[in-house]
Amino acid sequence: MIAEKANVSIRDLYYALKHTIEGTNENTFEDQGESDPIIEDLEASIGLLREELHLAASSKGVIVGEMKVKDGKDIIDLTKMGSGGWGVPSNVEPERIQFKDVKAKYILFIEKDAVWKRFNEDQFWKKHQCLLITGRGQPSRAERRLVQRLNHEQGLPVYALMDADPWGMYIYSVIKQGSISLSYSEEKLATPETKYIGLTVKDVERYKIPKEVTIKLNALDVKRLNEMSKYEWFKKKEWQEEFALMKQKAVKLELEALNKKGIRFITETYLPDKIKRKDFLP
Repeated sequence: MIAEKANVSIRDLYYALKHTIEGTNENTFEDQGESDPIIEDLEASIGLLREELHLAASSKGVIVGEMKVKDGKDIIDLTKMGSGGWGVPSNVEPERIQFKDVKAKYILFIEKDAVWKRFNEDQFWKKHQCLLITGRGQPSRAERRLVQRLNHEQGLPVYALMDADPWGMYIYSVIKQGSISLSYSEEKLATPETKYIGLTVKDVERYKIPKEVTIKLNALDVKRLNEMSKYEWFKKKEWQEEFALMKQKAVKLELEALNKKGIRFITETYLPDKIKRKDFLP
């Protein structure tokens, strides 16, 4: 694949390598669950990402903002992507994607596609000279790798905008520290400098968010909070206080709850204020 400069999916590879072993009735693999762990073994043993081996992982994220990229032979202006943004490709390694005319001052990593669309429609990226990216929930390897490269190669700070619930905060931790299952490759996927800019339970009082738009914390949420509080990167005082307050108030809330304050409150008031005051969680 490398010699032919071709990228294939792990599903393609599974079928390419599946065959009956000569002289037996046994196949190399019966299903993809048997071949996928071998890819992880290869990544760990030779110190390369699967993307560097020309294996294309799935991607679902989009990005827009003050930058151009060279994708193969094409130059793409991320300020002219319309309402949909530029779809992050599965392979964002340097030999495939190069950064050009980077005018952005920081990256805003937004958990949800709907919230990303609000920021894009309001041209937040233009008013505040930044890049807006979303992984549409749990980000794939491609979005995480792209952000990590921009942080390391261009020195762009990364701010995470997530729901004020255990699941949004966990997504932040994956962007910052990586996933446990892919710990062998996190040097190239995680961005430890990422800061959490919101949403938090403390914001309910600070921004006078009506309590009727909060959601009751359930037993599963509490269990997840207790688990996360033991993670090394969540042992900082600020995070322990946020977890404690969430359990004390027994509430969580989604980014869309800010619409109660006005449809553009999140882009025109909430986030600019938090950035100005540097109101981050580490």
